[in-house]
Amino acid sequence: MTRLSPTAAAVSELQMAGSVSARVPDRRRWPLYVAAVIGVALIVMPLVFNMFDRAPKGATMLEEFRPFMTTARLDGFQADIRQVSAAVAETNGPVSQRLRSSAGSGAGSSSFPSSYTSLSSQWPVIDATMTNLLDKVQGNLGNYRAVAALPSFTLFPWFFVLPGVITLGLAGAGLLWPRRRGRVRVALVVLGVGLILAPAVFQMWQRAPEGGRMMSAFRTIETTSNVERIQGYFSTMASGQGAIRLDIVPALERSGLTTAEIESQFPAVATLDSNWVHILNDMTPMIGAMSDGVPDYQAISSLPAFPLFPWFFVLPGVVLGGLALLIRPQGAS
Repeated sequence: MTRLSPTAAAVSELQMAGSVSARVPDRRRWPLYVAAVIGVALIVMPLVFNMFDRAPKGATMLEEFRPFMTTARLDGFQADIRQVSAAVAETNGPVSQRLRSSAGSGAGSSSFPSSYTSLSSQWPVIDATMTNLLDKVQGNLGNYRAVAALPSFTLFPWFFVLPGVITLGLAGAGLLWPRRRGRVRVALVVLGVGLILAPAVFQMWQRAPEGGRMMSAFRTIETTSNVERIQGYFSTMASGQGAIRLDIVPALERSGLTTAEIESQFPAVATLDSNWVHILNDMTPMIGAMSDGVPDYQAISSLPAFPLFPWFFVLPGVVLGGLALLIRPQGAS
């Protein structure tokens, strides 16, 4: 029987071990494959939800509403509606009585032009609708500020794509170069922790639910039918104010009142007449922003619910961190 030298025996054993290891699959690879799948999922998710188109529209909507979403501006809108309401009430009451009692002044409210009678008859509904609208918007001012404080919606798709690309690259590096798996492991842990911490850094746990409440509140506001109805109301208000300025105030003057007496006896009518240009310039841009915001709101409301967004970072981060701990560098037992 031929004896092998110690050196030859060692070489033979190494060759046999190498042959066996070549036939045994490397079970340390599977965490890297799972990490690669997560990377692909992060890259694909913005495409599935059409984020590259919808998210920038959300940014546009927030920017268009920004000039109006202040306490002072919203209080000003409320004051505008109260001015119109006071003028309508005064015209229907004291002004009508004055014209009715004045000789040769006609039959009071029955002689008002149709543009004013249209405002007068519709005003209770207009007042209730506009006041409810402004109350709802003002009640969501804090929610708006919370959403506006988040990073720009335009960037949101990249918050998923970039970590996805990095994850996919790290997984590929670990699979192609086993000796570098130790570094890949550390990098995946860092990436996972970063994803977990991102919602806390951007205060998404508080702000995302507030954004969800704002979107729910705006669901009945940012619709084509609602905006068209408000535009019609505003047209009725403009026509009614024109009748007050061009017909009713001159009728008061013909009844024998001076401008100073009209301002003294009918302050609401005089105030509306003098402030109408301001009201017009104040409210028209807001209505325009509401109209322009309808398609933007519909786009952003098609995204997943706001309260879910923190979990879209945390869950992949937890999984990636766990997978990283399971990766074994080459040579580890």
